[in-house]
Amino acid sequence: MEDSGSPFQFLTKKPYEPPSWASHHYPIPSHTFSLGHFPTPIHKWNVPNLLKKTEVWVKRDDLSGMQLSGNEVRKLEFLLADAVAQGADCIVTIGVLQSNHCRATAVAAKYLNLDCYLILLTKDVHAFSVCDHPDYFYEHIQGLHDGINAGVSSRDIVNIENARGLGYAMNTIDELTFVKQVAETTGVILDPVYSGKAAYGMIEDMGENPRKWEGRKVLFIHTSGLLGVYDKAEKIASFLAKWRKMKIHESVPRQQGIGKMV
Repeated sequence: MEDSGSPFQFLTKKPYEPPSWASHHYPIPSHTFSLGHFPTPIHKWNVPNLLKKTEVWVKRDDLSGMQLSGNEVRKLEFLLADAVAQGADCIVTIGVLQSNHCRATAVAAKYLNLDCYLILLTKDVHAFSVCDHPDYFYEHIQGLHDGINAGVSSRDIVNIENARGLGYAMNTIDELTFVKQVAETTGVILDPVYSGKAAYGMIEDMGENPRKWEGRKVLFIHTSGLLGVYDKAEKIASFLAKWRKMKIHESVPRQQGIGKMV
């Protein structure tokens, strides 16, 4: 929810009034918990290799609070309000080892005095992916449009590009280098699993199809996932050549603003 109410409403339970375009749905949540810091800011974003005649703005859901877990808190405001209303005393959820959803759920549950149990998948789990085909996403988005009686076809207004690269949570050196460059030049840290790949794919497509992007204003939604960088620490360390530890053996205490480290 994008609610710019009083900061003293944090962790409070609030009645929920759906927007008019969603009021025909059933069931409608009766309450939410204020778990995030909304609205999150939007600002211009000068991404490396951006086309000269293209503007990119970024929606900073990485600043939503909830211990760097990004947009995950938006759904938890509804889900945990429902859990509390039904008298639940614990939350059980599932995700991969670096799951932002699991991290956010664990934090939010403790905020609300609920126990939390996480089932974390390891690399030993064998599965077949069914969600990488564009038709899946077009059909999912079409369902959202139909649900609000939008009267449009998802294929007419949505362009789906394949930016998955090597696969879920797997990165090329080029993708990780891009994440590093974005952090160095703009101060925005992307998640290698989601937002990093999406931004990399966007800039790559701009280079390959400049006419499609020239003169456009783009809003990039940064869903966060900062702590996903830790899972790539070994790969990233190999090309972080600009940092080093400074060893200071002795210092002169500053007195009344005089003195310096030696």
